[in-house]
Amino acid sequence: MKKYLAEAVGTFILVLFGCGTAVVAGDKVGVEGIAIAFGFALIAAAYGIGPVSGCHINPAVSLGVWVAGRMSLIDMLGYWVGQFVGGIVGAWVLMELVGGVSHGLGQNGWGPGYQGEYTMGAAMLFEFVATFIFLVTILGATHKAAPVGFAGLVIGIALVAIHLFGIRIDGTSVNPARSFGPALFVGGTALSQYWLFLVMPCIGAVVAGLLFRVKILEVTPEGEVPRGKQIVGA
Repeated sequence: MKKYLAEAVGTFILVLFGCGTAVVAGDKVGVEGIAIAFGFALIAAAYGIGPVSGCHINPAVSLGVWVAGRMSLIDMLGYWVGQFVGGIVGAWVLMELVGGVSHGLGQNGWGPGYQGEYTMGAAMLFEFVATFIFLVTILGATHKAAPVGFAGLVIGIALVAIHLFGIRIDGTSVNPARSFGPALFVGGTALSQYWLFLVMPCIGAVVAGLLFRVKILEVTPEGEVPRGKQIVGA
């Protein structure tokens, strides 16, 4: 239960500070500031709850980790419960802070009137590709052959890059729990479009997880570089 509670806390942090920055200060800090807020929130959570749960704080991440064979199905489902609860509570606290949903809660979407008015197809492609890349980064950075202690930083930077690219497309999800909380309270179009931000990140995560499970991207013991001999940036 400690792991599941940690996931709830971490997802709460991500939604509150990431979506909160978009709602409260988005017009001041712009796309760059929002992207940094999401990435830095993830880094803070990673070093805060990482020792307890590994800090997935994202159902797609837990799904990819399970597909890769690195966690049990029971734990994955428990993580999902914690993550969705954390996302809902984070969105609720944000709603209370800003006095309602009239200005939105950082919900994802696509089409006329939303961000760059990109199409549903563009949003689907972006969420699949971005989540796939995100999971490859996570599964690689957390491999036993990777340098110790840097995973949270690397993953947070990756999330910043993904948001810089995707905010104008669909607000950037790559995380079904991050999307569900705001959509639940905003309702309407945000809730009716939520399916995309559940389905496409999960597909991207499954593909990445499979590549590691079948050893296409997984490092085999004989191929590992001894610690101290890894070349950063190579």
